[in-house]
Amino acid sequence: MAENEDRAESQDQARNPDQGRSHPRTGGGHFAPGARVVVRDAEWMVRTSTPTENDGHLLRAVGVSEFVRGEEALFFTGIESIEPLRPEETTLVHDSSSGYAESRLYLESVLRRTPLPQSERRLATTGGFLLDNKVYQQRPAELALKALRPRILIADVVGLGKTLEIGLILAELIRRGRGERILVVTPQQVLEQFQQELWTRFAIPLVRLDSVGLERIQRDIPAGRNPFLFFKRAIISIDTLKNQGKYGQHLRSMHWDAVVIDESHNLVNENNLRNKLARVLAQHTDAMILASATPHNGDSASFAQLVNLLDPAAIADPAEYTAEQIAHLYIRRTKVHPEVRADMGDKWPDRGPSIPVRVAATPAEEDVFAELTRVWLAGDAREGGPVVGRSNRLFPYTLLKAFLSSHRALSATAANRLKTLERKRAATPAADPAHDEAVERERAALVELKRRADKIDASSSAKFQGLLAQLKEIGVSGTSPTRAVVFSESVPTLTWLHDELPKALGLKPDQVALMHGGMSDTEQQRVIADFALTDSRVRVLVTGDVASEGVNLHRQCHHIVHYDLPWSLIRIEQRNGRIDRYGQEHEPQFRALILASSVDGAKDDTTVAEKLLDKEAKAHRNLGTAEAETGLYSAKKEEDRLVLDLLEGRTVEESIEASRTKVEDDPWDPDAFFGDFGVDDGTAPPETAPTPRLFDDTEQFVRAALDTVGDGLDLSQDDKLLAFTPPEDLKQRLKALPAGYLKDHKVMERLKVTFDRGHAQARLDQARSTKTTWPDTGYVTDLHPLVEWLVDKVQVRTPRGHAHVLVGQVDEPVFLVQGTYSNALGQPTVVEWMAVSGLPGGPRVEDMFEVLERAGVGPHMVNTGRGGDLSALQALVPDAVRAADEHLKLRRQEYEERIKADLAEPERRVQKWEQLALSGLENSTQDKRRQVRDTADEQRRLLEKMRTAGEPLLRVLAVVKGAN
Repeated sequence: MAENEDRAESQDQARNPDQGRSHPRTGGGHFAPGARVVVRDAEWMVRTSTPTENDGHLLRAVGVSEFVRGEEALFFTGIESIEPLRPEETTLVHDSSSGYAESRLYLESVLRRTPLPQSERRLATTGGFLLDNKVYQQRPAELALKALRPRILIADVVGLGKTLEIGLILAELIRRGRGERILVVTPQQVLEQFQQELWTRFAIPLVRLDSVGLERIQRDIPAGRNPFLFFKRAIISIDTLKNQGKYGQHLRSMHWDAVVIDESHNLVNENNLRNKLARVLAQHTDAMILASATPHNGDSASFAQLVNLLDPAAIADPAEYTAEQIAHLYIRRTKVHPEVRADMGDKWPDRGPSIPVRVAATPAEEDVFAELTRVWLAGDAREGGPVVGRSNRLFPYTLLKAFLSSHRALSATAANRLKTLERKRAATPAADPAHDEAVERERAALVELKRRADKIDASSSAKFQGLLAQLKEIGVSGTSPTRAVVFSESVPTLTWLHDELPKALGLKPDQVALMHGGMSDTEQQRVIADFALTDSRVRVLVTGDVASEGVNLHRQCHHIVHYDLPWSLIRIEQRNGRIDRYGQEHEPQFRALILASSVDGAKDDTTVAEKLLDKEAKAHRNLGTAEAETGLYSAKKEEDRLVLDLLEGRTVEESIEASRTKVEDDPWDPDAFFGDFGVDDGTAPPETAPTPRLFDDTEQFVRAALDTVGDGLDLSQDDKLLAFTPPEDLKQRLKALPAGYLKDHKVMERLKVTFDRGHAQARLDQARSTKTTWPDTGYVTDLHPLVEWLVDKVQVRTPRGHAHVLVGQVDEPVFLVQGTYSNALGQPTVVEWMAVSGLPGGPRVEDMFEVLERAGVGPHMVNTGRGGDLSALQALVPDAVRAADEHLKLRRQEYEERIKADLAEPERRVQKWEQLALSGLENSTQDKRRQVRDTADEQRRLLEKMRTAGEPLLRVLAVVKGAN
């Protein structure tokens, strides 16, 4: 197997759906999951089968026969001699197990291992996870599954639970056999938070490839090998992954079933590394999920870039397109959306008011205000004022904003500028009197401004004293459980607050935590995780805007104090969204310190910050979001526009009004795209797919399977808890989880799980009262590694080419046969569960599950052990297979009609896109026109690959005969 695995790692899943080749079945074509094959005189069970570029299909298989049992291997059908087991040659054997447990478990395991057919669009996994069943959170999965390739932008506003919505989509893909290899890309500060949500809520394990995780993996694999092959499902930060030089080659040699990119608004801009990364990933994945509460920056072409990652044939003209054209690719709701409000209940209280807390500047601060007003902001601001020229006219406002943060921020900004001036002076070889005079004028002004700023300390900082008063009023103290988050834009301000607050509030140093963008990924994750603990010693978290995107701070906190305010409504809303989000149990409270000056003409916090605070609160209350208030849809654009308007002498109100005025030659109306876009109030919940089962639920299956295959596990169980010593092959599946979690809870020594939702939630809540937010007891979903392990263990117990015979309430023998067809991408298009009777003369094919129910196949069956001679039944096996094959061919026609209908709309969209794109390029070069045609042809080839192809796979699963 070693050479197989080496070759697989060099081109694992490097499949190109446009170049995949079909092979005769005997030569190693596609094999459905669950198929039994013989390779090198050993029997294997196929887990997945995916096309590759040059070597047929790549089979991921698990060993069944004695010497390879439980081993995982990779085989290429174009290289290996792979023989399928012929269903006509199936050998029938008696099931001697009590209550026919072996047969029932085997049938159940086949059901669980078989992906749903491509045409099944209904949700199949709802209700099985550790979360409230909110209809609005199921809508993204509903929309994604309508498409042949699930590609969607989840654009819900801050706090609605996009991580849970992503988890629901991934769960549906896994159930369909389309989620074997998953890559999740997030900002570094939310890596552990995201990983933990998917594990504790859905039991989907992702290996966290932060700096520590990558280092660990690199130690375990040979130098130069692809780290993304080490685990099939991974989560990594976008800033780590965007290093194309280091990871580009590895990414281009991979093909993912699903890629998730969180905070995807950071991808906009064709020239940045994040955008290049996203384009590489988009070309190497089937499903793609983008998520962002601020999905565009107000520019139609920029948003088109994001949409084109999902579907390159969606938008013909980036300057002119409609919401209807891309409605199949995104969903957007706010907190005031009717379905969201109806679904929310008491899980998200309405937010409290945003309170401006005015503090009067102290004499030392007024001294700085006077200097800024008289020296830096006097005269014609458009020309730079008395100190700097027009080319640096924004710098006085940089100094002003720094001072409105803190004297420390102003001092640091002035010091950095002085260093820059010294470097410029040293780099000017010839004497330039005018240049030297300008530099000296600015240097002297900076020295004086810094001197005045350095005279201020904690006692003479009005904001600092105001912060102390507010924190005390909130109830923050060394003995109170009350917590608060303090936001500032400036790192010098944050570090100063972190140093000063403990002694000023009577707290221990470890009761005030610090987080900013200059810290490592592991440090940021540690701070966030600690703040979520009930028994954390932290009472105040001082943090910058690195925590304003995606970070959950609401579990133990409902107070935010803005020490300084960003000059952007979007950024203020993002900050507030850290505690104003789904799952918050208390009314979120917001306060902002407003430094007020009596110096004539001073631009203090009442000039800008206080007005923005009020604007954001009103917009959020009325519309559910403040992002459309300025019409700019970008935090940076908002701040830049406001500063330029202040230079022109406009007020905040005038600036916002001017920003909202549409540019005449810009036909794009973002409000048409990003109002509450989604379902209307009163729309029925998503349809759910039937899930045939032989066991009432997952718990019943797991307990029965453990009774059968669990020898030597030292198993202990009660009505809520199940615990045992995991064997080595199960430990391998658990290694994706954090090493700290596995060690702290001794998971590898004693795995503890529960099927009780209330108990699982209680253990999760209890974990937040300890030193880790990871619970010691896992909630078992259908996706849990334990369930997958048991499914494999049960399946490999049935000998090669054998099927059990059991006795049920039937008048004649019934052969249970599974039949599947697949498409060229290895995805099942036809899945039939057949019960064949009436053999040999008048074969009838019925639904397997209806027959099993009539036959009384279930846990109360009694196995008397008197099976009798099977030779007559054995002679009927070929007839049963022929009857099933004929029925399957008839059913294929019905399925193909569904597929044809599913393909009609995507084919129409591609054709319309090609026509529009070419009509806009009438005067362009042949290369551009060829590129359009190539893109359209590529999409058509991909759609063609969705059609059923090749021969069916049939398996005789079992036979039910009557007692006589």
